[in-house]
Amino acid sequence: MSSNLDESFRDTIGTIDKEGHRKYIYPKKPSGKFYEYRKWVSYFLLIILIANPFIKINGNQFMMFNVLERRFNIFSFPFWPQDFYIFVLFMVIGVVFVILFTVIFGRIFCGWICPQTIFMEMVFRRIEYWIEGDRGAQIRLEKQKWNGEKIRKKALKWFMFLVISFLIANVFLAYLIGSDQLFRLIEDGPLAHSSTFISLLIFTSVFYFVFAWFREQVCIIACPYGRLQGVLLDKKSINVAYDFVRGEKEVGRAKFNKQEDREASGKGDCIDCKQCVNVCPTGIDIRNGVQLECVNCTACIDECDTIMEGVGLPKGLIRYASEDEIETKAKFKFTARMKGYTAILVILIGVLTGLLFLRTEVEATILRLPGQLFQHKGDNISNIYTFKIINKTNHDINDLHFKLVGIKGTLKVVGVQELKVLKHEMSSGTMFIEINRFLLESDRTKLEIDLYEGNKKIETTYTNFLSPRSFD
Repeated sequence: MSSNLDESFRDTIGTIDKEGHRKYIYPKKPSGKFYEYRKWVSYFLLIILIANPFIKINGNQFMMFNVLERRFNIFSFPFWPQDFYIFVLFMVIGVVFVILFTVIFGRIFCGWICPQTIFMEMVFRRIEYWIEGDRGAQIRLEKQKWNGEKIRKKALKWFMFLVISFLIANVFLAYLIGSDQLFRLIEDGPLAHSSTFISLLIFTSVFYFVFAWFREQVCIIACPYGRLQGVLLDKKSINVAYDFVRGEKEVGRAKFNKQEDREASGKGDCIDCKQCVNVCPTGIDIRNGVQLECVNCTACIDECDTIMEGVGLPKGLIRYASEDEIETKAKFKFTARMKGYTAILVILIGVLTGLLFLRTEVEATILRLPGQLFQHKGDNISNIYTFKIINKTNHDINDLHFKLVGIKGTLKVVGVQELKVLKHEMSSGTMFIEINRFLLESDRTKLEIDLYEGNKKIETTYTNFLSPRSFD
């Protein structure tokens, strides 16, 4: 940044006035090339976001995050509590990807992909523009007395916000409890599922509060990612940036005058129209440099390009650029830090891929019953075990039985005539394993046990078999 820049702006927040009261932002309706791109990207992501919990592949919901039951579906792959380490790895990869993305491209995720920004700018804000008008009309309406026009517009806006918040809450609930459970709530009525309905009302209230009142404060105050970018960004990161070298030049900013030769006067290309400030959804002045509040929405780029075109100056005074590029005209370079994050990301993706290939749809665990020693039964030694079988598939599994591998012996499941596991359920029980003592070579023998569904082997598990040290 230029050496004479006033840094006092960093002691204030654009949404709070000098007395510490909330200052509402009335951004100008954006328009331009980047805004059109953002609209298409946002609508595409909105369709995906809304459709995800209602799409099923092989009977599995495409996306589900059932925290209460610790069941998660990612891209239709079901993850049970026993798969939690894989789910955590998914999340770690997501975090590393966002970090790498931020190191290279700044906070572009916030402006283009974040659901908060998409809903706020492309749904709620557009409804606001439609009902109340652009920036000037909204400010005049806010200062206006409560007459019929103001009551009508405000009531219509708040009602539409409430309806959309309710719809978003339903989609959010479908992610948490599953779309089937949500449809069951609708069919049976709220009284039959009172706790779920209360949760729905709470989510609706939260979304309404966020989008009707809290708004950009989520990005500025509540979102931890905004704080994280201060650690991740450096002079080589690409951001929405103001070209202060071109904008200030020798004399600095100055109002546009058609009669003068601006190049000869030494005045910067910034005509100080403040349209980049008026269009900003977080109320900042991008000309002050990289700021925590900036979400890289590109509204200021479009607005500045329109102004530059109108006064006959080159576009790109505000553009995607790194600070190094603006100061020294240096080209983008893939730094050692970027390479390091990329290497970590590639390794994590490799590990995740391997774990997904090794993951089975049926998981069996056999453990010796704690506190129980082996028993002598003539020439046989008997151990007692507990077993658990988890069915992660979308169909029931019947006619299950265990078989010892590599050693002769008998397995007896206690109290079960037919061993089966329902879909998405777990079955547990007790079993005895008996092996002739002369077949055992040590006091702790590792057993390999296969689980069969009929004649089809579906899982292999291992356990230990205890026996005396000596049979003399």
